[in-house]
Order: sequence, then C-alpha cells, then structure tokens
Amino acid sequence: MSRTIKQSGFTLLELLVAIAIFGIIGVLATGGLSAILDQNAIANDALQRLNQIQRTVRFITNDLGQLHPRGVRDELGSGTELPVIADGQDIYLVRFTREGWRNPVGLTRSTQQRVQYRLEDKKLIREHWIVLDRTLGQEPVELELLDNVQLVEFEFLDYENIWQQQWPPVKAGGQGELWPKAIRITIELEGTGRIQRLVEVAG
Repeated sequence: MSRTIKQSGFTLLELLVAIAIFGIIGVLATGGLSAILDQNAIANDALQRLNQIQRTVRFITNDLGQLHPRGVRDELGSGTELPVIADGQDIYLVRFTREGWRNPVGLTRSTQQRVQYRLEDKKLIREHWIVLDRTLGQEPVELELLDNVQLVEFEFLDYENIWQQQWPPVKAGGQGELWPKAIRITIELEGTGRIQRLVEVAG
C-alpha cells in the first residue's frame, strides 16, 4: 500500500510577492535614511552658522567693551586719529583703540590695539594693526568673521542721549563729545534676520 507524501514549499507566485514586499521595504528604508542624513546635514550647517554668529558677536562686544581713549598717529605721520572714529565713507564701519590685548608670550609690544571693522562683498571683516602708530606701508591683520551679511550698523549714543550714525558727531564741540556713552550694533543676515547688541562704554 503506497502512501502519498505531501511536500510543503513556496509557489513561484508567493516568492514573487515576497520579493516585491522586501523591495518596497528596502526602498522605504533607503528613503528614510536619506531623509535622516539630509536633516542631520541641515542641523550641522545651522549649528555651524550659529557658532559663527556667536563668535562674531563675542568679538565685537569684547572689543567695544574695552575701548581705550588713546588716539593714534595717522598713516602719514602728519596728524592724529581720535580714539573712536566712524566717518560713514564706506572704507570701514568703525575704527578704535582697545585695551586688553593679551600678550601670553611676552612680546615687546603694547597691550593696546588699533582695530577696525569693515564690510566687503557681504563679508564682515575684523582688522587690527600690530602697532598703534602705524606707517603707510603697514598692512592690518585680517580676520573674516561672517559671510552673507546684508547690513552692519554702528550707532553711537552721545551725551545728549541722541543716537549718531557717525562719530565723532558733526556738532561735537567739547572733549566729552569725543567719547560715546554707548554703542549699538545691528547686523542683518541673509536667512537669519536681524541681530542687535548694546555695549555700554566705560567713562
């Protein structure tokens, strides 16, 4: 008496369905991974941009918070520049003397520093000179702080509590007016918006 042995297995149709399901799952998984990687790249770019902005604001506020009332000899040696100047001629935004220039290796130089900020091709640039009383051939040390900058404004609060666009103000008649009470910085960035800081100037 013969017995029929029943064999179990997958039919061709079932295999095709299984392969199709695995294919769909693979596509979904790849798409999800790509989206995660894209989001991670966007987050890293945003974090890097935030670090640049914070570094820039820190540079500016530290510089302006340590203003020093020392004027310097101009490049031709025939006159002097005031401690703080902003002439609105688009060559630079503001130029000033600051103290507190660290000297960890004990170089023979002043602890004061002549600094200027300027905007060029939507880049905010900080420059300083190695010596205070520079000559015509001495180039400043340049540091690019921030790009994609639409606007940078420095405004100066005078002793009548009026904000001035340039410094010293045209109406200045006394020595007191040559030193602002406070400086307001406004930076407008593409895709970020407007940042504003107020720095009180030590009397």
